[in-house]
Amino acid sequence: MKILEISKMTKMFLFDALKSATDEEMQKDNKVFVIGEDVGHYGGSYKVTKDLHSKYGDLRILDTPIAENSFTGLGNNIQIYSIGAAITGLRPIIEGMNMSFLLLAFNQIANNAGMLTYTSGGNFNIPIVIRGPGGVGRQLGAEHSQRLEAYFQAIPGLKIIACSTPYNAKGLLKSAIRDNNPVIFFEHVLLYNLQEDVPDNEYLLPLDKAEIVKSGLDVTILTYSRMRHHVLQANKELSKLNYNVEIIDLISLKPIDMTTIKESIKKTHKVLIVEECMKTGGIGAELIAKINEECFYEIDKPIIRLSSQDIPTPYNGLLEQATVVQPNQIIEAVKKLVSR
Repeated sequence: MKILEISKMTKMFLFDALKSATDEEMQKDNKVFVIGEDVGHYGGSYKVTKDLHSKYGDLRILDTPIAENSFTGLGNNIQIYSIGAAITGLRPIIEGMNMSFLLLAFNQIANNAGMLTYTSGGNFNIPIVIRGPGGVGRQLGAEHSQRLEAYFQAIPGLKIIACSTPYNAKGLLKSAIRDNNPVIFFEHVLLYNLQEDVPDNEYLLPLDKAEIVKSGLDVTILTYSRMRHHVLQANKELSKLNYNVEIIDLISLKPIDMTTIKESIKKTHKVLIVEECMKTGGIGAELIAKINEECFYEIDKPIIRLSSQDIPTPYNGLLEQATVVQPNQIIEAVKKLVSR
């Protein structure tokens, strides 16, 4: 009888898991390189590239000026960096020191990264990963608290990923680096110090699948990124009250895994969406539209959407907290959806 080998595990912070994924892919493929602000000697603002410069050197860990539009798009004609480099067959990983400032590179991401495969008639692939910290931190101010997932949602040609644990961060980043399409890879600024056991052996995770975090029968909760942990926190209290919720971490924000969502709704017939994105035009709005199109007759009650307030995030700590969904709101929403 053959005994299956159980993989050894190492406890990692999320930023270490991202570093490990980057390191493994750079070792495996010399076409992979990292470019961004302070990614080299300094090791990245959140230490995702710490010590990689000494291992790979200036040509593969490239420090740039503070000019997101330049280092994201430079090379469309002279074929040196990022999107231009991807056209030539390299695999750039762009680190946005803060994802809020990728708005400066919106034109390059939308009109070049997202569209060049199509507008070239398929002659060019754009294997590029644009990753970095986003979301509401702790008193980072409005300009550093953006949630850009909804901004990029409408751009054809992009894949959008939101990691939420060290385990899925590593497996998803490795898959994103190997993918031949442009991938926007969101990391939440408050999850970098999250710790979890991660397998020592190599693994990849699919870029188009949601994760059923917890099975249940009463209500389907759709969430992603940091809100996954708020939902889990709320579930501790909900379990004591005998509510049996199903929690789904979307992970892939584009494309959305409607197969997993539809199977869950067929069981629960009720949906709660919990997001940190703004309510107007957010990911939740897209989810409601898709659910109404594909699952309308499975829904017993109107969908509830818990989202951030439609205002610039305040610097004041108490006001900042009030703009973001809290576990007690999730508990009350479940009680409203599930009749007792």
